[in-house]
Amino acid sequence: MIFSTFLTLAVLASGKYDNGKVHKDLINRKESTWAKQKAAGKFASAQYRAIDEVVQCVNGVAVAVEGDALNTFRCNNIDLYNFKSHEELGSQTGKAGREIIIIGQADGAAFAEISTDAAIPRIWREIRVYKNFAIIGSEAEQHGIQIFDLNKVLDIDPASPVTFNPNTDLTGFYNELPIGRTHNVVVNEERDYVVSVGAQPRNSTQKSGLIFIDLADPTNPVSPGFNGDDGYVHDAQCLLYKGPDANYQGRDICYGYNEDSLTIYDVTDRANSSIISRTSYVGASYTHQGWVLDKQWQAYLLLDDELDEADGAGPGADGFPVTFIWDISDLSAPKQTGYYKSSVKSIDHNQYVHGDYTYQSNYGAGLRILDISSIPSDPTGAGVHEAAFFDIYPEDDTESGGGIVDFVGSWSSYSYFQSGYIFINTIERGGFVVKRTDV
Repeated sequence: MIFSTFLTLAVLASGKYDNGKVHKDLINRKESTWAKQKAAGKFASAQYRAIDEVVQCVNGVAVAVEGDALNTFRCNNIDLYNFKSHEELGSQTGKAGREIIIIGQADGAAFAEISTDAAIPRIWREIRVYKNFAIIGSEAEQHGIQIFDLNKVLDIDPASPVTFNPNTDLTGFYNELPIGRTHNVVVNEERDYVVSVGAQPRNSTQKSGLIFIDLADPTNPVSPGFNGDDGYVHDAQCLLYKGPDANYQGRDICYGYNEDSLTIYDVTDRANSSIISRTSYVGASYTHQGWVLDKQWQAYLLLDDELDEADGAGPGADGFPVTFIWDISDLSAPKQTGYYKSSVKSIDHNQYVHGDYTYQSNYGAGLRILDISSIPSDPTGAGVHEAAFFDIYPEDDTESGGGIVDFVGSWSSYSYFQSGYIFINTIERGGFVVKRTDV
């Protein structure tokens, strides 16, 4: 009886997502918050001073400027190594073995190098990486998908940053999106293709679903097909399947985060792809993004919902971010088995799994690193715990619950550098470079 009721709720909820109303409302909420932030001077990033010295996390805080609450960051097991404002992150990059972070900016893409030479900020421009190419998409109309050879930045003098010309410096350019815009781009490097997701408008032939683009020849990107069967896809992870479901071994699978559901696709034949399953969950408000626990054995994944806290839905009703845990051992019947709740009020945005940890950007609560090693043995989430955090938005630290449920603070982070450095991108300030104390 419970199962039948759940299915009914999921079906009833789907209609309000199809016309884009929920997405438009989400964008309006964000823009309203950002307009207030701009009016309050929060977006004048030059006011946030550069931090070039290491600031250790001591007794729960990293004090970058003594006596300055806005430069005192709550933390645990993470030290601050560097900070550059958005104004400084305007143009520069690196070489084989050098660590480059690619930052989406309002007017382009910036390449920033993580370096132990704190005296020299190394900064350039970008988005997703395929081999030695940056794949750049944008919500801007007529932007298309740009393919840029990162080798071009290797010999640039950081003291003389370069602005590249999209008309002459691109390796390839895909210009067949409905109106040239895409919400995101997803890369499957093993299979040499990129996927445009959320390419508006929703009433186009592709329905803002998965649009496949072959990168076998980066100078001539072409699309073999698309899948709009579940409409708008907000984000996805596309992988060569390795896992317990014998029916799909060695096939191309896309895990789609589709506003109100986890939708799993078989995209092995990208001209004739199909949906394997579409599953909603209690509290579904805006299924935003997620990541599998192990690419080499895809039995579980984590999912984040961007509106459950703001809308007071399901386990996120109290405003504390929820990480939903899914058993995907049967791709045709995935099950939401449990969840983890953060200890600070906020909204969860992007998360990426690296080893036994997931690195989450929870807006005003900043970077939250969870130990997820217990999930295969206990998928309820009871054994998941926070291993470290760095709060990059001290403005809300004194609020009830330790933070506010709003679209401020951190967008995303990158934790895959061999050095252990982690880059945190933020909305108002700029970019932080941090590192776990225990690494």
